[in-house]
This record gives sequence, structure tokens and C-alpha cells, in this order.
Amino acid sequence: MAKLLISLPLLSLCSVLSFSGVFSATFTMVNQCSYTVWPGILSGAGTAQISPTGFSLDPGQSVPVSVPAAWSGRLWGRTQCSQDSVTGKFACVTGDCGSGTVECSGGGAAPPATLAEFTLNGAGGLDFYDVSLVDGYNLPMLVAPQGGTGAGNCTTTGCMSDLNGGCPAELKMMSGGAAVAGGECVACRSACEAFGDPKYCCSGEYATPDTCKPSSYSQYFKAACPRAYSYAYDDGTSTFTCAAADYVITFCPFPSTSQKSSGGPNSDAADAGVSLAANAADTPLPPFFAVFVTVLAAVFQLRQLHLH
Repeated sequence: MAKLLISLPLLSLCSVLSFSGVFSATFTMVNQCSYTVWPGILSGAGTAQISPTGFSLDPGQSVPVSVPAAWSGRLWGRTQCSQDSVTGKFACVTGDCGSGTVECSGGGAAPPATLAEFTLNGAGGLDFYDVSLVDGYNLPMLVAPQGGTGAGNCTTTGCMSDLNGGCPAELKMMSGGAAVAGGECVACRSACEAFGDPKYCCSGEYATPDTCKPSSYSQYFKAACPRAYSYAYDDGTSTFTCAAADYVITFCPFPSTSQKSSGGPNSDAADAGVSLAANAADTPLPPFFAVFVTVLAAVFQLRQLHLH
């Protein structure tokens, strides 16, 4: 991937994004959408916090964030954000974290939102990462490891497709927040959020892999984005591992037919998108028992993010 260029005015922001401590990796967030995205970051329980927890990312902009060792958490993109001229409250139409400010300050993404989830330096010293649609979808996202090593599945993952255009009518979140006819579909809800049924939420009597199975709704997500989590127990084709990697997280990584989900063409993102599409077949986990155990341990950690 070619070098990501950062303009001089961003140098002060980059210095703010770093803080004292031992850093494990750099997350470079890239916005290739035709509109501003406000990334949000939520650290897992008992995990070192990152500062800031939210900021503005203009079209074409990229910002590196230093992440501490053994960090676990999730990040996402908020869209259609604004600040009330009277109250000063900051809010977003999708992915809002409820803080009332640009910083999320410990608040998570209100579904529906596309999520990137990480456990760095986890079991076996490996990074475990995925892109999840378990909480629904609001914009395309790609996670690409840089300079890492892995046992067969240190690779790009994500969801490049525009799921809002073809979202089932009963899952659509329309502009204004209501799933009603008319207006514009700004996000696609999960069946769990839309119906609250335990069989879609993998809760209650459906809280095990044997009882919680893919639904027609989760299969809609899976067909469009084969490497992304489509429901809580979609582990085998959706969790990836690397060692000693940095990560590029790109919003709107590949041109789309949707105005709200498309960004300017970029050769790096296009190459990554083509590579992902060409290799969208399931990636088997390594057949070694020891590695299998480490994968199960980290999958458990990631699932806690899915279920909370």
C-alpha cells in the first residue's frame, strides 16, 4: 500500500492522539467517503483508554492513532453529525455514542453501526480482529493489517458493500430515525434490534452456538460481506489473527453506487477492495491444536464485545 499522506495542519492533531505509555500498534484511520465521518473509539473493560475517543475525519483525510499494548476495544464511524446552535449538544444520525460531544468518553455506538473490533497481544501473543455487522450497518469499512505476520489468516477483512440500498424494508433506518416509507435509508438494522426476538439476538434459550443459527436477515449481511460477522456465533469465517501489525481502517474503501456510501477513487483502497473480493472465500483456521485453543480464547473475548 502506498504511503498515506497527512497534511501539515494535522501534525498538532497527531501529537494529541498520542499519549505516554507503551504502544503496541498504530491504527491509521482513513476517510474515503464523500462526506465527513466522526470515528468513535471504545476501550474494553479493564483496558487502557485511548485519547481522544472521538474526532472529525474529513473526506480524504487520514489520522494515525497510537494504541497501547494489550488493548481491546472497538471503533466505528459516525455519520451526519452536527452541533445544536442553541444547546451546543453534538449528535449523529448514525453511530451516535450519546455523549453530547465529539468525544465519546466511554460511550458505545448506538446501533445500527459497522464495527471494527480488536484484541491486541491476546492469547499466544496474537492480535485478533474482525469487522462486525452484529449491531447492524451504517457505512462500508475495511481493516487492513500492515507489516504483520500470521498463520494463514493475517489478511484484510471488512464490508465494502452498500447494504443500505438493498436493506430489507423491515430493517431500514430512514432519515429522521424512523423505519418508515419515504426519505433516505441511512443505516440497516440488525434483526435483533428490529424485532428484539431472542432467536435473532442469540440470547435466552438461543445463547449457544447450537441453538442460535443464521437467519435470513443475517444471511443478507453475510452474502454481501463474506468476511464480516453477521451474527454473534459467526466465528469461523470472521475472526482474523496477526502478530506485530499496524492496521489501516478505511471508511468507504471502495467506490459504491450509493451516494452516502461512496468516496473518491483511491488506488490503494481499490486494490485492497479487489483483493478482498477475489479472496472472499472462507479462510480456514490453522489445523494445529495449540493455535486452535488460542483462537477460541480470543473469540470469546471478541464475543463479549458482540453481546454487550
